[in-house]
Amino acid sequence: MKDIALWNQGDWIAGIASIVLIMFLALGAYAVTRPQPEVGGHPKGLYILFFAEMWERFSYYGMRALLIFYLTQHWLFNDSASNIVYGAYVSLVYITPVLGGWLADRYLGQRKAVLFGAILLTFGHFLMAFEGTGGQNDPTINIFWLALSFIIVGSGFLKANISVIVGQLYPRTDVRRDGAYTIFYMGINVGAAIGTIIAGYLGVTLGWSYGFGAAGIGMLLGLIVFILGKPLLLGQGEAPAPLARGTEFSLYGVGIAAIGVMWVLIQYQSVVGGLMLISGLALLGYVLYEAFKLEKEPRERLFAILFLIALQPLFWGLFEQAGGSLNLFTDRFVDLQGVPAPIFQSINPIYIIVLAPIFAWLWTFLGKRGLEPSTPAKFGLGLMQLGFGFLVLVWGAASVPAGTLVPVIFLFGIYLFHTTGELCLSPVGLSAMNRLSPRHLASLIMGAWFFATAGGNYVAGMIGAATGGEDGAMTREATMSIYLQIGWIAIGVGVVVILISRFVKRWMHLDSLSDDNVGDDMLGQSELAQPDAAGIDTSGEVRS
Repeated sequence: MKDIALWNQGDWIAGIASIVLIMFLALGAYAVTRPQPEVGGHPKGLYILFFAEMWERFSYYGMRALLIFYLTQHWLFNDSASNIVYGAYVSLVYITPVLGGWLADRYLGQRKAVLFGAILLTFGHFLMAFEGTGGQNDPTINIFWLALSFIIVGSGFLKANISVIVGQLYPRTDVRRDGAYTIFYMGINVGAAIGTIIAGYLGVTLGWSYGFGAAGIGMLLGLIVFILGKPLLLGQGEAPAPLARGTEFSLYGVGIAAIGVMWVLIQYQSVVGGLMLISGLALLGYVLYEAFKLEKEPRERLFAILFLIALQPLFWGLFEQAGGSLNLFTDRFVDLQGVPAPIFQSINPIYIIVLAPIFAWLWTFLGKRGLEPSTPAKFGLGLMQLGFGFLVLVWGAASVPAGTLVPVIFLFGIYLFHTTGELCLSPVGLSAMNRLSPRHLASLIMGAWFFATAGGNYVAGMIGAATGGEDGAMTREATMSIYLQIGWIAIGVGVVVILISRFVKRWMHLDSLSDDNVGDDMLGQSELAQPDAAGIDTSGEVRS
């Protein structure tokens, strides 16, 4: 144990994060051990889900903060190849919840799906702690690929389903639902921030196995919380119909087989890209086929949906540089003042905790006055802020002589504008998919939304690979040149989206929407297990 007098800034940040974590755990233990069935006006099952999800996000984002460095420094992939692996991995993490949610809705029920997913995730995170000797010729690298495969499939079973149970704890008309999702959303971001700090700190200062081991312990604790808290879930999240044991185990077998498929795909990233392209075109064709069978208004709403979905790959392709090329740039070219680079991945969830309530208030405030921007306009604003964030870092790098480290304040600047851009697009998009989807296509449209997000993550890997140049090694000049280009492209596209937003809004036909012709209540809430999902009221758009 290092003498506290010798602590540097990284030590203090990790220490403070640990204290915050202990405080949350103490509050949670107090809540779930009260004799009354509700605490703070909410059923105790909500707090079980809060902490189960907090630990899951702790493990996922803790591991994510280290992944690009693990690829470059331990397995010795060059920068370009590491970015491609990272992009393929994150894209697959976003695709599998579509299948996991479908299996839960039709057969397993959310509780068993979450339990199975948590078990797979726990195995996956602990497998990450097997380092071997390093280098791509080390046979242990196959355990690494297997670990990623477990995490991908485990996320598919857990990611969407745990947040569905939150909604099931309340009647549809219960006024506490929004408050419940706000509490749950806090758990998501607290876990993301603290996990990034603690796992990132341990991985850099003590060794990879300590960082990944911390992520594994976090996931194991989440699994234990979920198992012990079953009575507090009040019977929610069970299978929709009695499930024969043979059928149940065959579904688990599908999950195990999927791990084998992912083990192959994650090693052949170009195959992932090809499959996503073919599947994306097929999905687009099917949605258009369904659209032309509808009457004018629902057909045009689908056109508006496709327009918004088409912006997803661009936004997330740029935004997800955070875990890839931006993470590497931070480590090599930014004056971190003794703080390990992975810790800076916590800036985004911390910003969201602070800013999401402000944005929720802002849209309501503007909506009451008829000033709330339309959904397409918010998308345009989000893209412009995303692009401006890159320019902030480029200008910051240009403000100091070559060979001088970039001041860390500009790193906080790029994350600030990326977060505000995210809050203009991601939760707004979830709301739009729910409101505009015809009931019989609601699940398909939500799947298409997350499929496009997955596509964006794959694009992120390709963009990150470009920062490595021809020899695969990142340079400051090449990275800033690419960031300058993508920054202006995002701003330009954002301006165009804002200019045409009034025409897209007409396709939405908001004035004639009713509960009878759109998807189920808050469909997007089943996918809220993201630090970007603020949960906002966009009803003012109807009047604007």
